[in-house]
Amino acid sequence: MQVVGYDTGTPALFVSASDGIDSVALDPGTELDYRLGDRHCAGTIHDDRHVACDNDRAPYCSDHRHTWVCAKCTGTCLKDEMDCYEDHAVYLAAFAPDTFKVGVTREWRLDTRLREQGADRAAHVRTFSDGRVAREYEAELATEIPDRIRVPTKIEGFGRSVDAAAWDDLLAQFDPIETFAFDYGLDLDGSPVAETVVTGTVRGVKGRVLVLDHRGTTYAVDMRDLVGHELDDGGTDRDLQSSLGAFG
Repeated sequence: MQVVGYDTGTPALFVSASDGIDSVALDPGTELDYRLGDRHCAGTIHDDRHVACDNDRAPYCSDHRHTWVCAKCTGTCLKDEMDCYEDHAVYLAAFAPDTFKVGVTREWRLDTRLREQGADRAAHVRTFSDGRVAREYEAELATEIPDRIRVPTKIEGFGRSVDAAAWDDLLAQFDPIETFAFDYGLDLDGSPVAETVVTGTVRGVKGRVLVLDHRGTTYAVDMRDLVGHELDDGGTDRDLQSSLGAFG
């Protein structure tokens, strides 16, 4: 079977099966015992069935890679016809300890979008009646506040708290409509080790990062790095980097 996708909300990994798509639950306490095989294009999913692709490029080859044009929008619509005529929220998100970003999403998806990114804190700062104007405002703020944060940077902050003073200083420039604080139940006392592995006990999921305990070490796995891999039963046989605590 091959990892063909993931869901940060459920959370789960989606894997190909002879009769369609299976879901591997990632609830806390779940035991995973898979070994990563070759990686190639994850193909596509059509009518709940997996259409495989043997091209080497992963997670998707040029035939199956899709770009959401709205993510590149800065106010000039990149579609043939603009269709974002609904309320959009401009938000600020905080990632421990002191990394902040600005973003835009449809207002009704705000809470979901923040959790998808693994934000620790957030603030809804403006609402606009369509996506174009919201993107223009986001682009303006992005000259001072980043609009993208890399996953490794987020992982470095796992187990730490948001710098409250720095966050408050940022929010003082706005008049937030609503603020958020998220707890993903990971109960970490330090940053986990970044790895690509599917063996261990699930501690939880934060954004698209799966957190696993294995042989005394806690690992953080970017689930996007799993997409395209074939999975075999039996657990990893690789030598993994261990945390210092594993040798205590």
